[in-house]
Amino acid sequence: MDNLIYLTNLYDYYESLLTEKQKLYFKEYYFNNLSLSEISENYNVSRSAISKQINEALKWLNYYEDKLHLYEKGLKIKEIIKNLQEKDEIEKLI
Repeated sequence: MDNLIYLTNLYDYYESLLTEKQKLYFKEYYFNNLSLSEISENYNVSRSAISKQINEALKWLNYYEDKLHLYEKGLKIKEIIKNLQEKDEIEKLI
């Protein structure tokens, strides 16, 4: 489950850098929870072609994150904001 969340977050950051087919098949597989066979039937494409596009998308999502670190930076920003909010709450109590 954690890997699914991680991959969908990467997709949110880097979606615009993927090809149309990669986006389409990725969404069908990860967001719509369709199997490779179901996607294959829906688009009249072989399962191996679907698998190849999804694997390419995963490769590129990981590559972009490795180079740009947008997801990692986003987590750090959220942690800083959380700590600031906690600090404000503590100051209110004092």
